[in-house]
Amino acid sequence: MNWIPQLLEIAPAANTADNYLPIAIQLIFAAGFVAFMIAFSAWAGPKRKTSDKLENFTSGIASHGDARQPMAIKYFLVAILFVLFDVEVIFFYPYAINFKELGWEGFFAVLMFVAFFLIGFIYIIKKGALNWED
Repeated sequence: MNWIPQLLEIAPAANTADNYLPIAIQLIFAAGFVAFMIAFSAWAGPKRKTSDKLENFTSGIASHGDARQPMAIKYFLVAILFVLFDVEVIFFYPYAINFKELGWEGFFAVLMFVAFFLIGFIYIIKKGALNWED
């Protein structure tokens, strides 16, 4: 344990810009190396532009139809509802962490939040937003 006071004496008293100079030099060197390698490969690499290389990438699946065809609104509705209810569940985390400090008042607030949550969910089910068969 005799080495701890010696270590504290060696350590700098405050952070200064001089302490970050090696990091800045390393970042500049790394960015320069990346830029050099990209430029060098573009200059020294082969340049064969064939029709296969210039064709759009399609994962090996032959494309058919128009990419602008309409999609069912049900897909977007379910996605939006998922995000909405997923974000609402995130609000349970602060209560779970502080439930002892919040006491009964916090419990009733979360109970009210869950009630609103369930009313909204029941409304969505009654409207048929989650039914795929139309």
